[in-house]
Amino acid sequence: QVQLVESGGGLVQAGGSLRLSCTASGSIVSDNPIAWYRRLPGKQREFVARVSRYGHTNYTKSVIDRFIISRDNVRKMVFLSMNSLKPEDTAVYYCNVPWSENWNQVLASWGPGTQVTVSS
Repeated sequence: QVQLVESGGGLVQAGGSLRLSCTASGSIVSDNPIAWYRRLPGKQREFVARVSRYGHTNYTKSVIDRFIISRDNVRKMVFLSMNSLKPEDTAVYYCNVPWSENWNQVLASWGPGTQVTVSS
């Protein structure tokens, strides 16, 4: 099964910014809606943001006006630009193909994720 790969995480101070990238072999990224998810310490993985094939975006309430999801279908990549980061954004971030009926369910194997740590 196709696996998406995330990169771009790191350690940043509160108020800082990071840009995550998502890619995969083949056309799975360019041909599908892609979503970002995160697993906070000790909690279940949760939906963060989604971008449709044509660029329409959706966000979970806690990241609105701070995170921006975007895609580059030529480079077959999806990005998550995270601004005004807070310590509560600390998590492992993943990208995947969300199921159309329930974005909390995904269609591809989970990648390794990328760790984002926000210090206070």
